Amino acid sequence: MSHAYPKLHNAMWPGLVGKEEGTDHPPISLERMLELTAGAEVDGQKFEGVDYFLFHPHTDPDASDDELKRIADMIAGYGFKVGSLVAPVWPGTVGDSAMGDETARKKFVLAVQKACRIAKIFNEHGVREYGVIRIDSACSPSEWAKDPEGNQRRIAQTFREAAKVAADHGERLAAEGEICWGGMHSWKYMVQLLEMVDMPETLGFQADMAHTYLYLLGYNAPEHALLKENYTEEEFWEAYKIMTDALRPWTIDFHVAQNDGTVHGTGSHDKTGRHCMADDPNGKLDIVRCAGYWLQGAAERGIRHICWDGCMFPNEVLENPRTWNVILKTMMDVRDAHGWD
Repeated sequence: MSHAYPKLHNAMWPGLVGKEEGTDHPPISLERMLELTAGAEVDGQKFEGVDYFLFHPHTDPDASDDELKRIADMIAGYGFKVGSLVAPVWPGTVGDSAMGDETARKKFVLAVQKACRIAKIFNEHGVREYGVIRIDSACSPSEWAKDPEGNQRRIAQTFREAAKVAADHGERLAAEGEICWGGMHSWKYMVQLLEMVDMPETLGFQADMAHTYLYLLGYNAPEHALLKENYTEEEFWEAYKIMTDALRPWTIDFHVAQNDGTVHGTGSHDKTGRHCMADDPNGKLDIVRCAGYWLQGAAERGIRHICWDGCMFPNEVLENPRTWNVILKTMMDVRDAHGWD
């Protein structure tokens, strides 16, 4: 059965995350990522939109209105909508650590401000009608662990300031839980942080299936592991229910992804849950069944689209048209099983 929602988006940042000039995995341009996405087709269905990262080389976060309208025209020219945007919150982009000193935290909020400005231009253009602005804490679990209580409080305060900026622009922020972000590196710390900020109408959770799988295993937070090695299938689904019951009420953005149970990092990116191909024989997730746990009540939480996330794939995988058809088919299966009209 085919549903109108959620719309099926592809992420543009796999062309950037973990990529480095002068290596065998250089960045892939926004134009090329759009071409590859537009080339995918399964039984007459194509991707319906893109989610993307607001930083060089795809986007100058200080680009002029005219330049941003040109990008919007280019994206719309493929028949795509823009969905969720990634604010450039990390040191070395616009932002800095959410638990840093006053200057660092101001930079973090500034990154969200710049993302809101771009979102407004895309909204007014008409290319964007839904989606969130994605953030994380932009600091490592090891730094966070030097003062867990104080640092968690500081991150919550920074997120609250950023959420006020987003609310003023009519936007919502989604914090993407990953094992590589301090204060967000376990499912329990993630829930704690969301509760501390306590702005559910403006700050929610972005669930990525590859990253949240690592939450179950307690990488970087063994005290919160829900599964031991060599777990049974029954134990997996019990653990998956505990985690998704805790995080689903906060979930306002969702990434379909696969994970083989290992961690991975390339370029300057810290090790985090390894994204692998939707049909990877080592994949640990029944993607369609797992997605259902996250997508219960999704429409009521304002979700209008889902996005594929496959960071740190080798460039030859990203350049292979088969990659995108396999991914699109998986997204279609998720919508057929859990979609709405």
